[in-house]
Amino acid sequence: MNQTELQKLVEEISLKYFHLPFRHEVKINNRMTTTGGRYFLNDHHIDINGHFLDEKYRSDLVGIIKHELTHYHLHLAGLSYQHRNRDFKNLLARVGGSRYTPDIGLRRRQVKNYLYECEDCHFQYPRVRKVNTRKYRCGRCGGRLKLVRRNK
Repeated sequence: MNQTELQKLVEEISLKYFHLPFRHEVKINNRMTTTGGRYFLNDHHIDINGHFLDEKYRSDLVGIIKHELTHYHLHLAGLSYQHRNRDFKNLLARVGGSRYTPDIGLRRRQVKNYLYECEDCHFQYPRVRKVNTRKYRCGRCGGRLKLVRRNK
């Protein structure tokens, strides 16, 4: 799916489910990893995660578009458009949009570079960053920490 096909799909979904036209631009953003889409308040355009344009994610894409269009139409109507607000939750439920973006494996896992162990209770603390063992102690028993393994 390309930019023009996505624009047409968003306009169709807007008319079908919201009964209001979508008069702004939809952009494909391939840099997104944790979000399905984003609505911009200043110029009213919508970014859609390019990874969801694949045919196997079609139902997820429609849910994401409905979610972003909910932000769009509520904002333009002057109503509360944030996730926590009742107007947003009600309209999203009415049109059948997705509340959360499904995880399709784009998130990077953080590698635990350091492994610390308490000298007294032997509880292990995996950490991404280095810990000052002179300053910090075990949260369970208050014992000293020692560096067991470093993966860097």
